[in-house]
Amino acid sequence: MGPDIETLIQKISRLPGLGPRSARRIVIHMIRNREVSLEPLLLSMSRVFENVKTCPTCGNIDVFEDVCSICSDKTRRNDVICIVESVADLWAIERTSCFRGQYHVLGGLLSSIEGKGPEILLLDKLLHICKANAVTEIIVALSATVEGQTTAHYIKNFFTSRNIRATSLAHGIPIGGELDYLDDGTLFAAFSDRR
Repeated sequence: MGPDIETLIQKISRLPGLGPRSARRIVIHMIRNREVSLEPLLLSMSRVFENVKTCPTCGNIDVFEDVCSICSDKTRRNDVICIVESVADLWAIERTSCFRGQYHVLGGLLSSIEGKGPEILLLDKLLHICKANAVTEIIVALSATVEGQTTAHYIKNFFTSRNIRATSLAHGIPIGGELDYLDDGTLFAAFSDRR
């Protein structure tokens, strides 16, 4: 195998959920099916690289001019904002079609070990959005991990002290579970029964 193929295998093996053996199988499949697999993949990756941006309002990633398709959708509620850790969590909630409000993607959780303090949450920016849109409820939809629950507690205190109702997802999400790995039914039930 040539150095270019080995480099491709190494790069693919660094993707989440993949290792060297899976990467080799993927590369072999793509090479054997260049026109069907490799060429369309290269085209899609190029388009994503050139066109996809992070929404300055909510943090979603999308192709847009000013704001993402969720923030620009006039049929969605502006008075309810769901706070999620990552874009993957936002997409998981969107798959269920159970929430028709706005989002705020944190991009990380509080972690003293990693030196991530409250400034990473961008809550002052979110508070400004809440005041501008007369937000009545903040839904804290974070994973049931230690970091997730610590961050959720901090966010709830932040908004409760500013007279904005802060709710969280109902039980049903297992402790240590992550939103992106839940099935749609569990996520829908947890979202519907939030407290």
